[in-house]
Amino acid sequence: MSEPMTNPVDPDVDLHVPAERQEVRPSPWPVLVVISAGGVLGALARYGLQHAFPHHADQFAWATFAINAAGCLLIGVLMALITELWSGRRLLRPFLGVGVLGGFTTFSTYVVDIQQALTAGAARAALVYLAATVMVALLAVWTGATLTSQALRRRPRPREAGAQR
Repeated sequence: MSEPMTNPVDPDVDLHVPAERQEVRPSPWPVLVVISAGGVLGALARYGLQHAFPHHADQFAWATFAINAAGCLLIGVLMALITELWSGRRLLRPFLGVGVLGGFTTFSTYVVDIQQALTAGAARAALVYLAATVMVALLAVWTGATLTSQALRRRPRPREAGAQR
């Protein structure tokens, strides 16, 4: 009988690749601590913005919309940077991606905003908000990742050690 399969803390780690296997550590505590710390920071930033720009139930939730769009853009930027520039930093993606940006973006509030708009009789606002958030979020992730990847490809490369000038 084979051993039960356990999922690594980071689900995109391919355990068949030795370099990636090193990302999975026996103790999940460092990862959980940085996710928690980042989540607190992201949630506090979101809370502050939502309270600075409140809306009524029958209005378009601009603050939540902007938070989710900005967070998705930054997630795209972060993923490109981690993939192409900062690949060896084990706690960076859990802290910034899962923690800070996961705590900052709020798709649960997005759903509550839609439900409240429908209850308040603002079906049109709810429908526009529903569709616009999904489209803008997907476009923002793609834009962030694409523009960052292009910028990284255009940057000057450091000279090789020992190269002649």
